Amino acid sequence: MTRERLYLFDTTLRDGQQTQGVHFSMPEKIQITHALDALGVDYIEGGWPGANPTDSDFFEARPQTRATFTAFGMTKRSGRSAANDEVLAGVLNAGTPAVCLVGKSHDFHVTTALGITLPENLENIAASIAHLVAMGREALFDAEHFFDGYKANPTYALQCLHAARTAGARWIVLCDTNGGTLPAEVGRITADVIASGIPGDRLGIHCHDDTGNAVANSLAAVLAGARQIQGTLNGLGERCGNANLTTLIPTLLLKQPFASQFDTGITPAALASLLKTSRMLDDILNRVPLRSAPYVGASAFAHKAGLHASAILKDPTTYEHIDPALVGNARLIPMSNQAGQSNLRARLAAAGIEVAPNDPRLSGILDTIKLREDEGYAYDGAQASFELLARRALDLCPAFFEVKRYRVTVERRKNKYNDMVTLSEAVVVVKIGGEKVMSVSDSMDEDGADRGPVNALAKALGKDLGPYQSCIDDMKLVDFKVRITQGGTEAVTRVIIDSEDGQGRRWSTVGVSPNIVDASFEALLDAIQWKLIRDHVTPAQ
Repeated sequence: MTRERLYLFDTTLRDGQQTQGVHFSMPEKIQITHALDALGVDYIEGGWPGANPTDSDFFEARPQTRATFTAFGMTKRSGRSAANDEVLAGVLNAGTPAVCLVGKSHDFHVTTALGITLPENLENIAASIAHLVAMGREALFDAEHFFDGYKANPTYALQCLHAARTAGARWIVLCDTNGGTLPAEVGRITADVIASGIPGDRLGIHCHDDTGNAVANSLAAVLAGARQIQGTLNGLGERCGNANLTTLIPTLLLKQPFASQFDTGITPAALASLLKTSRMLDDILNRVPLRSAPYVGASAFAHKAGLHASAILKDPTTYEHIDPALVGNARLIPMSNQAGQSNLRARLAAAGIEVAPNDPRLSGILDTIKLREDEGYAYDGAQASFELLARRALDLCPAFFEVKRYRVTVERRKNKYNDMVTLSEAVVVVKIGGEKVMSVSDSMDEDGADRGPVNALAKALGKDLGPYQSCIDDMKLVDFKVRITQGGTEAVTRVIIDSEDGQGRRWSTVGVSPNIVDASFEALLDAIQWKLIRDHVTPAQ
């Protein structure tokens, strides 16, 4: 059976940049462009040329892509021709092969937001699209507020679509701009649009996630006949975000009826890079990846309950809807106070530790885990610390160095501008191969701001570890989570640290103490210890 072509349109660089707190630099936009092109999307929307200096510079320096590069803008304004509208000219001057213009399709927005007549809006749409086509560009029309407009005045909403279609638009994109439409409505209205005379292979869907249905709405539109999907990596976008291509792509490739009916142009190799691409974007945004994200989240294939882990060892399909490797992810069997020996053996095997099923030390490890979790530890979110605990119990944990002492001070003092500022300093003394080494560091960043005592401690600990320094130089702390596990004067602090290295590995460690500095130091030590073990470093003599 011949599969129909389904086109993927990425708007991470334009609509995704409207996320609160997100602003891409030009180098970041170029990096994301390369990643999107390697992933295999059909269209990359780069932004709005002329809207801001970064977007204008980016279009001048944009890389060559296999994907169709697209500029975004709006239809011409009333009272001038398309050829004499400077805003439209700025979009055309970007020189992209495709241009996507947004225009009103809801009568309320035409008369209230634009303050023009309904016929004027139709003329603006038609003239703008015709001008793009005359200039040799592939024209896309984003019908803003289409679903709300259709429900209010279906006749006029359809007239807006047909005005663009008649003028030569390659794609008519139905936008659920406010994100309030539900899947059944999207499917029914998309079918109505096709019945009105606009072919499905000229129809796109653009959904926002304000009801949590952007992915479902996009799939409903495809089943109704639309053949282009617009979305963003990791679901970035204004308010609650856009349809998440990181979820949509594997669903289209791996789930029925989509996998057998449609060809997206995404290869299995590209699909296997999906997690890496998702993490790259989180890295750029300095965000912690969402653990519960479908397909690519750290918890997407995590099996905590002992019963589940036991079944997974017999047949992964018992509790997994796909093979995690298909999207670049991996199965995780975390350790917790709910764990059984099935979890434990599976987790040890994943760490390369072979233990006989009847080894009496297994029960001891489980007892220790359950006891320590009663004290405040959480090993389901700190797999590296669990591995070290097990290695110590099995006498498989090398002694790389010994911490002799450490000290952290926090001081308020005046700077050269006579302002009171905070400065944290740390001293760490370790013994490596019979020799003591002392390291001192403060928490001041390049801008002169204090980053706190834990930052000072981490910098001091990782400043000079002698023969191990080259191994840990590519380590960085990417997240730091603090939780108070008891209240009042008996409060206990749990710190979980996420670390990452130059190989793209990410691991979590935990520390617990009434003192937040001690808890942090314990987690930092585990992070370095795990890294040295995983890099097969030989302990110094």
